[in-house]
Amino acid sequence: MKFAVIGGTGLIGSQVVKNLNAAGHEAVPHSQSTGVDVITGQGLDDAVAGADVVVNLTNSPTFDDASPAFFRTSMDNLLAAAQRGGVGHFVILSIVGVDQVPELDYYRAKALQEEILAAGPVPYSIVRATQFMEFMDDVMTWTADGDTVRLPATPIQPIAAKDVAAAVAEVAAGAPLRGIHNIGGPEVFSLDELGRITLSHKGDDRTVVTDPTAGMFAAVKGDVLTDKGAHLAPTRYTDWLS
Repeated sequence: MKFAVIGGTGLIGSQVVKNLNAAGHEAVPHSQSTGVDVITGQGLDDAVAGADVVVNLTNSPTFDDASPAFFRTSMDNLLAAAQRGGVGHFVILSIVGVDQVPELDYYRAKALQEEILAAGPVPYSIVRATQFMEFMDDVMTWTADGDTVRLPATPIQPIAAKDVAAAVAEVAAGAPLRGIHNIGGPEVFSLDELGRITLSHKGDDRTVVTDPTAGMFAAVKGDVLTDKGAHLAPTRYTDWLS
C-alpha cells in the first residue's frame, strides 16, 4: 500500500514512516520542509496523488485560541485533496479524553479536528493516545521557578512515542475504523508523582510541590486523560527513563 504521511518528519511521523516501510509498504513523508503546506494547500494534491491512505500528523504551532483555526483549515484542505485523489482511508492522531476538557483551547481544537474528519467524505480512523513520555520535561518547565516545580495531581497514563507510532502504523495499514482506537501507557501516575520520579532519575534536586492550580493540566477534572480499557502499550515509564 502507498501512504502519504503528512507531518511525516516529526517525532511520531518519522517513526510511522519507518514502521510502514519496514512492513513492506511505501510510506512517503511530507511536511513544510518538503514543500507541503496544509494551510495554504501548497503541494497537497501532489503529496496525496496515488496514495491509498493519508496519515495526518500535523500539529498546530500554538496551544492557544488560534489552534481551532489551524485544525479547521488544515483538515478542510487535506480532506478536499484526499477526496480529489481517491484516497480510501484517512487517519489522525488525537488525545484520550480530548472531548472531556472544554476548558482548554487546544483540546477543543483537537476535538474539532475529530468532528471534521468524522463528517468528511473519506473513510477514517482516529487514534487517541494518552500523554507522551517525551513531553514530561516540557510540562515541568511551564511551572518551574528556581528550586521548585509546581504540578497538579492530575492522573496521567504516559505512553512512549515509539509505541504511539507503532499503533498509528498498525491502524493505518488496516481497514478504516470509522471510529476511535484508544491507546495508553501501562501505568497511571499523578502528574506531581511523575515529576518527582523524573527529577529523581535525572539527579535533579529541585522539589515538586503539589499545586492544583499549576499549569495546563490544572484544568483537567478527574481521570479523563486516562483509560485503563485502552490498548495498553508495553513501555513502562521508568524503563523509558533508563
